[in-house]
Amino acid sequence: MLVWRRLALGALAALTCGCGQHAPTDAKVGPNGQAELPLVKAAVLRVEALPWPAIVKTQGSLIADEVTVVGAKVAGRVAEVRVDLGDVVTAQAPLATLDQEEFKLEISLAEAQLAQARAALGLAPASPVESLKPENSPPVREARAVWDEVVTRIERLRPLAARNAVTKDELEQAIADEGVASAKYSAAVNGVREKLALIGVRTAELSVAQQRLADTTIKAPFDGQVQQKHVGPGSYLQVGDPVATLVRTSTLRFRGTIPERHAHRLALGQEITLRFESAAPPQSARVSRISPGVDEMNRSLVFEALVNNDDGSLRAGLFAEAEVIVDPAAEALVVPQSAIVEFAGVEKVWKLAEGVAREQPVRTSRRVDKSVEIVAGLAAGDTILVDASQGRVARIDPIAAESDATLHAGASDGSQESGVGGQESGVGDRESGSSTVDATSSASRSAE
Repeated sequence: MLVWRRLALGALAALTCGCGQHAPTDAKVGPNGQAELPLVKAAVLRVEALPWPAIVKTQGSLIADEVTVVGAKVAGRVAEVRVDLGDVVTAQAPLATLDQEEFKLEISLAEAQLAQARAALGLAPASPVESLKPENSPPVREARAVWDEVVTRIERLRPLAARNAVTKDELEQAIADEGVASAKYSAAVNGVREKLALIGVRTAELSVAQQRLADTTIKAPFDGQVQQKHVGPGSYLQVGDPVATLVRTSTLRFRGTIPERHAHRLALGQEITLRFESAAPPQSARVSRISPGVDEMNRSLVFEALVNNDDGSLRAGLFAEAEVIVDPAAEALVVPQSAIVEFAGVEKVWKLAEGVAREQPVRTSRRVDKSVEIVAGLAAGDTILVDASQGRVARIDPIAAESDATLHAGASDGSQESGVGGQESGVGDRESGSSTVDATSSASRSAE
């Protein structure tokens, strides 16, 4: 029993010595009999609120500014296809041509019918229709002459009838003939007007036939590139059948989403930074379109931003990460990364209280270069060690020194993580889903 008691006392003494890893080995005994903490010179930093713009991170894809499936306007057999995958085309450039023989025959038929209608009125091929007045056409002049002759005959018969030189029946017959001649004159005028209208119909038919011939050449509606060719020579197309798919990529659209809880912070014109998994450099853009409603399936708001792509370095469909600056005037507590030490998943800083450095657990969020945002554990005005590797429970002789961390507004490094829809990044403040993260452009300030 005495042996076990000695072993237990020895283990307790060893455990006590092991737990005191931060206890100074050079501690002195003060006047009151207690160990006096050693004095250490170290650089310190006063924690202050610095400019740290609020950012919502999201993910999305680049889509073409315009995507059009160009179709046939008339039915026919494809005679020639002039483009293929990836070809750059300009507006009104021919994409394909249909067989034109039948359409040329339609034009010939329309021209012959128009010439027939003009000949019925005595119009020369080069004479404009507007130059012909119905009263001057041959049928109308003939009817007018008959009418005038009847009127003249009535004028001769009236004096004779008054002297009983002609019978009353002859006068009445002449008056009846005058009514018939008048009606024939009106009919002749209407007939000429009908033939003039027929000329207009034949002219329109000729224009339609000419337009149908022009439509056999299928043209590009805008400047762009061929994304897909749908036909080949010999294919028969019905009206509306696809010929080629064109995309306009000189300007691309980034389409992303932000969580419902941040929807009220999104506005037109806000600046965003896009980063691509490819070698393309980051690009800046501005929010150009915002959906009028929140998607009820994933509770997110869709927005778009126009991305300049005049050099053609970007492709439609590329995956991109975006940082939307929703509050450029926001501030946050920011410390250099060197001031934070992590052990067993817990992040800590060495905080000075009454001149003594002690460990202080903190919760961090956004990391930008060598700067870290503190969301819990510290308050403005607190003083911490700049270099956590010097941390120990000791009295601190402060050295005023600038932090070696340079803070960049809106920038992020490879240590950050973002999720679909805007996942918040940062150690100690990780959440599934999307949330706000911050960036800054200020340098850390030193304090005495």
